[in-house]
Amino acid sequence: MTTNSLKDKVCLITGATSGIGLETAIALANMGATVIVGGRDLERASNAVIKIRTASNNPNVDFLLADLSDFVEVKRFAEEFKQQYKRLDVLVNNAGAIFKEYDENPQGVEMTMALNLFSIYLLTGSLLDVLQHSAPSRIINVSSMVHKLGKNEFDGFNDESSYKALNSYALSKLGLLHFNTILSEKLQGTGITSNAMHPGWVKSNFGSGFYTGFYGFLDTIFKPVQISSQKGAETIVYLASSPDVEQISGKYFVKNKAIPSSSASYNTSSSDYVWELCRQQTGFQYNFQEKPVDMGKKVEDSKDAKTKKTDDDKPSDI
Repeated sequence: MTTNSLKDKVCLITGATSGIGLETAIALANMGATVIVGGRDLERASNAVIKIRTASNNPNVDFLLADLSDFVEVKRFAEEFKQQYKRLDVLVNNAGAIFKEYDENPQGVEMTMALNLFSIYLLTGSLLDVLQHSAPSRIINVSSMVHKLGKNEFDGFNDESSYKALNSYALSKLGLLHFNTILSEKLQGTGITSNAMHPGWVKSNFGSGFYTGFYGFLDTIFKPVQISSQKGAETIVYLASSPDVEQISGKYFVKNKAIPSSSASYNTSSSDYVWELCRQQTGFQYNFQEKPVDMGKKVEDSKDAKTKKTDDDKPSDI
């Protein structure tokens, strides 16, 4: 459905050349937004722009290219955006991946954490000034229910000898929830909200190189219950556009509803630790009055450490 509810709004969506990113871009373009597609490949990004313009009849769609696992590229990407656009109303941090084998980005950081967590910290921080200028504005961080498999053990993330793809992916998505928590706290009073979400088990090409053997068997068995990319994008679109969540920040959404994330994600010591880890790995400091965190202090698992509880901190069925 085409509306003008986002007319004059600028939306940047990373990882938007396919899957839920592409469907999000189409939906926001249908609402009249100016949409910028973030992608790595020129041909795929160009094709995505054509699809979005055609599906939405909205000519205000363009792309920017970068390999967001590379921190130098992230900084260039942010600067190019700010040179071309004077406002940013919605930032969707959707780009992410799972890597079957251990690999490192050009800065020597394990690829899963580099792309799924550290680059999001860096890109969001690099665009914070234009988000502030455009307030009220929104940040949406695409996490995963797989975060529930993660433990608050971040100090060994770069250890090749202990690398396991699913563990690293879960750790990165748990880390993203910690990032979302701290960011939303620091943004109080700025007019910028930050929320995380899980899109559901989407039928897409995501992780296609990973789903082999036992995981491939499970993927095949459960394909009939997987949802479409369009369905998976619905919560992102809701968070980007609905007036119902204009004042809501720091939450974790599934199917357009805020639900509890894992108990580990409420560990305040771990949230502080992850924020400082992001700062150290990227070399980027936000323009807040930040208190240094003692990185030498071991972060305990949430069941043993003091945790931040809310009324919603109870098990969920997701």
